[in-house]
Amino acid sequence: MTSDTQFKAWRVEEQDGSYKGAEQTLGLNDLPAGEVLIKVSHSSLNYKDALSASGNKGVTRSFPHTPGIDAAGEVVESATGTPAVGSQVIVTGYDLGMDTDGGFGEYIRVPSAWCVAMPANWDASTAMTYGTAGLTAGLCVQKLLTMGARPEQGNVAVSGASGAVGSVAVELLAKLGFDVVAISGKADHADALKALGAVEVVGRDTLADEKKPMLKPAFANAVDTVGGSPLAELLKQIQPGGSVACCGLVAGPQLQTTVLPFILRGVNLLGVDSVEIPLAEKEAVWKKFAGDWKCSKAEASAKQIGRAGLDGALQAFLKGESAGKIVLDHAI
Repeated sequence: MTSDTQFKAWRVEEQDGSYKGAEQTLGLNDLPAGEVLIKVSHSSLNYKDALSASGNKGVTRSFPHTPGIDAAGEVVESATGTPAVGSQVIVTGYDLGMDTDGGFGEYIRVPSAWCVAMPANWDASTAMTYGTAGLTAGLCVQKLLTMGARPEQGNVAVSGASGAVGSVAVELLAKLGFDVVAISGKADHADALKALGAVEVVGRDTLADEKKPMLKPAFANAVDTVGGSPLAELLKQIQPGGSVACCGLVAGPQLQTTVLPFILRGVNLLGVDSVEIPLAEKEAVWKKFAGDWKCSKAEASAKQIGRAGLDGALQAFLKGESAGKIVLDHAI
């Protein structure tokens, strides 16, 4: 391949203080320096991509920029020989799609240390039905298990259950034998959540603001994908010794709570990062999803779009209207 090889990318530019994304034609010489050049066949959509596309400088500092914090495809150049040319790889997290051009382009160039080998029985499309959202859900569940969570302890709550992270967490926990209570503000998604395995679906009012510092225990453990006030209320309802794995902030980054859940009930608040963790930890979760943790329903329900559908889909994230997993197929 030559530096003037052209490809398509969904690129965001700043125009008079506003930000607009559109398909553009770029050359390989427009990509950053890196050890591995990957032809991306699939990416997936995340809330962080929507923030980047909206010009959020906490995510992306400089524009024009190609979002896409997830990518899967074939290695076409490898300066180190690892991964090998022709191999299929997954890239998620680190700086991809933030200030390094991401998976919304047909090519990316990244360090070799960002690449995970594709599990043997997977392809790029399947990998991106999970993406960062699925990886995060898997890491949340793994942390709960590491802390000793067991089905016989009682119900496990999943907040933001209709979202991409929450929906995988619901199906995975149910698959592992847990009784899952799905918490969602989207009443019309109740049947879909029950189809994923939830034994009960409740509304956001379950986590409405309460002035009381503690509430009656309702859940043995929980996965929280929203942060903010709902997380504070969730902590008040965890049984003694239970854990909450938290990974999101769509309800806000602030956490206003007391120490009472921690010192009176021994509740554990477990932070989950899917971005900067060691590559081996990502690879272990991918292998589980390709094996015993396979979430067939989440895979089947993922929506496939082309680059022309990106703007509307990202706007839905910002409006709180997105649900389930959306996969970008560069061939559409």
